[in-house]
Amino acid sequence: MKKQALVTGANKGIGYEIARHLGKSGWQVILGARNEQRALQAIDSLREDGADIMGWQYVNLSDNGEIRRSATEIAQRFPDLALLVNNAGISGDMSVKSFEQSLQDVIDTVQVNYIGTFYLTKLLLPLIEKSHGRVCNITVPSSFSPYWHPMAYVASKSGQNTMVSTMAWEFDHFKIPVEIFDIHPGATSTDLNGHYSGPGSHQPEVIGEKVAAVLNDGKCHNGEFIELYPIVDEGNY
Repeated sequence: MKKQALVTGANKGIGYEIARHLGKSGWQVILGARNEQRALQAIDSLREDGADIMGWQYVNLSDNGEIRRSATEIAQRFPDLALLVNNAGISGDMSVKSFEQSLQDVIDTVQVNYIGTFYLTKLLLPLIEKSHGRVCNITVPSSFSPYWHPMAYVASKSGQNTMVSTMAWEFDHFKIPVEIFDIHPGATSTDLNGHYSGPGSHQPEVIGEKVAAVLNDGKCHNGEFIELYPIVDEGNY
C-alpha cells in the first residue's frame, strides 16, 4: 500500500514540485492549499503528469482555529498519513530594513512560518506517530548572512529550526517513532522572492526533485539540517 504525504503550499512553486516528484515515486499526495480553484488546477496538472494525487486539503496557517479544523478533517480523511512536508510560508516585507518593518508584518510572518507550522505539526503528530512517519520542514539557516537577511522571515524560520532540533531530540530520547528534519533548498525562483533569478538561484523543479530524493533515500535524518544549496553573495546588499 502506498504511503500518504501532505505537502503544504503545494499548489505552486517548491511545494508543487515536491508534490509532483513524490507523487511519481510511490506516494499518494495530498495538496495543502488555501485556494480551492488553484488547488484543483494544480491537481489536474499533476495528475496529467502522472503524479498520484489523492486530493487537496484546506490549510490556512494564519488562523489557529482553521488549523485545528483542518487537522480534524485530515485525521478523518487521511488516517494513514505518514509524511508532513511543511513547505507553506510567507515572505514578510523583504523590501525594508529590519527596523522599518511594521509590527503587524512581523507578527503575521511569525504566525504563518513558525506558530502555524508548529501547531499543524503538533496536531498531526498522533497520525504520523501511528505510521512511524516523518516531518520535513523547508527552511533557511538561522545564522545571519550579510548576503540575504530579511529579519521577520529569518526569525520565523529560526523558530521553526529550533522546533525541529528540540522535537528531534525528544523523539529520540523518548523513543517516539517519528523523524523530523530541515531541508534548506537555497535560493529558488518563486513568488516568495519575486522570482529571483540571480547568483545561486535554482528553479523549483530542480529543488522539488532533490527534496523528494532525500525523502525517498531510506536514511534516518532525524534532527538534521540538510542544505541543498547555500546562500551566496547576490551582489545587492
